[in-house]
Amino acid sequence: MRGDHAATGLAAAALAMLALPSFAAAKVTELGEIGDDVRGSCPENCQALTRTTGYQAKVGPDRGLYQAPSNGRIVAWSVALGNPGPKQVTFFQERYGGTARAALVVLDPGKKLSRRVVAKAPMKRLTPYFGQKAQFPLGETLPIREGQYVALTVPTWAPTLQIGLGSDTSWRSSRAGSGCVDLTTQFAMLGKRTEVAFRCLYRTARLTYSATFVSNPKANEKPQRSQR
Repeated sequence: MRGDHAATGLAAAALAMLALPSFAAAKVTELGEIGDDVRGSCPENCQALTRTTGYQAKVGPDRGLYQAPSNGRIVAWSVALGNPGPKQVTFFQERYGGTARAALVVLDPGKKLSRRVVAKAPMKRLTPYFGQKAQFPLGETLPIREGQYVALTVPTWAPTLQIGLGSDTSWRSSRAGSGCVDLTTQFAMLGKRTEVAFRCLYRTARLTYSATFVSNPKANEKPQRSQR
């Protein structure tokens, strides 16, 4: 399913939800919205996100773009992918364990940059969408609470890294604090690795993903019984 087709399906699903009484007050927001100028850097100066879980900490002066503003659910996620050439694809596949793949995860913040995975979407193969913005609606939506982060888990590699931005733009990684320059060891939050400290901060770069958030509507609250 390519981006435009997926987006159409998501719009229909969102409208259907909003038409229901229980979703009457729901609000749809794109966390970390990616404009037309946001895309992975490949094929020029091609760099990729490799074997890690990462989230965008700051875009220019804006913090919290990837944190839920209230309780709700994630109904889809998107990536704006670079378009690596054949030789670049071969290099990444041989060095980082195969086909480009990624999944969206929800992280609960703890103390001292600790983050814990509390929900995750199915892993997606990204190769068919190189050079495009692709959107993946979720058959089972992800619960998310106010202040929790949406992040990207990449067990292999993904052309989802935009570079050459200002020093006020930065993202954090689940790599070990002593291994921030280690791009080959597996640091992605997979299996039993569900809680780590995100000590590695990378400036002048952006992870090119977003998540579609639907707030919990007030209509879902249980009505109080009338007094007689």
